[in-house]
Amino acid sequence: MNKGRVVAAYGRQYAVEIEGNILSCITRGRRNDVVVGDIVEVHEGVIESVMPRTSLLYRSDAFREKRIASNVTQVVFVLAGVPTYSDELLNLCLTASQDQGLKFLILLNKADMEEATKAVMESLELYVKLDYPVLSISARQNVSPLLPFLEGETSVLVGQSGMGKSTLINSLVPEANRATAEISSKLDSGRHTTTHARLYHLSPISHIIDSPGLQEFGLNHLDLQGLVHAFVEFRPHLGHCRFRNCRHAGEPGCALQAALESGEISERRMAIYRKLASEFISRKSGKGSARNK
Repeated sequence: MNKGRVVAAYGRQYAVEIEGNILSCITRGRRNDVVVGDIVEVHEGVIESVMPRTSLLYRSDAFREKRIASNVTQVVFVLAGVPTYSDELLNLCLTASQDQGLKFLILLNKADMEEATKAVMESLELYVKLDYPVLSISARQNVSPLLPFLEGETSVLVGQSGMGKSTLINSLVPEANRATAEISSKLDSGRHTTTHARLYHLSPISHIIDSPGLQEFGLNHLDLQGLVHAFVEFRPHLGHCRFRNCRHAGEPGCALQAALESGEISERRMAIYRKLASEFISRKSGKGSARNK
């Protein structure tokens, strides 16, 4: 048996790095739970086992799970002023990251587009107040301000298509040569250029994983308790509701509702939580999930 790390996944084919060499591997039988970042044991080009993970970032709907990366320590959510970013997607990724105990960096790219960047930065003030780091850069011009945030971390880039993740990777790792594409101003969206996740080494102790663009991020794997706890500003108020089984949907004596009315919790974040909680309750009652992959 040889032990190595999965650095790329192409369907049921995997690139495993073993002592600096890349070996093309497959899994045995129908196994398809291997993900980029996994530490695996390999025998004659077959992945025989996956070592216990320290973290697993994944999304899920009512029908299946989609693993993004494992053994990461930090999520870097990349957004920009153009195309328009999804605040809901940001919150969903943030919630999934909190569930796994991961660091979270909001990276505002395309800072050279000053007017659009200013508007987005104003909308991100909410997260600054919640003590989430927000960094503004232009990947085409200078990525050096980002480097201290990546030092000593295994980071995974997530975000919508068109936000400049591939440009960012090419600036950090020139030999990566990731494909890039222009965005559609008519559709206000980017085009998928990254079709598979890939891990790159920035230094012996710093690594970064590029992942395909997202449009949805289901959280079907979280229960209601895990969901509410993932909202960091809710935590000081939990356990103070009148009813032990409070769902925080406007019930009498709800501590979160009181915090909302006093301005301690933002309406934007509460609206996201209540939408997700409503979907969870619908699933539990057998009505099914409204969220897609």
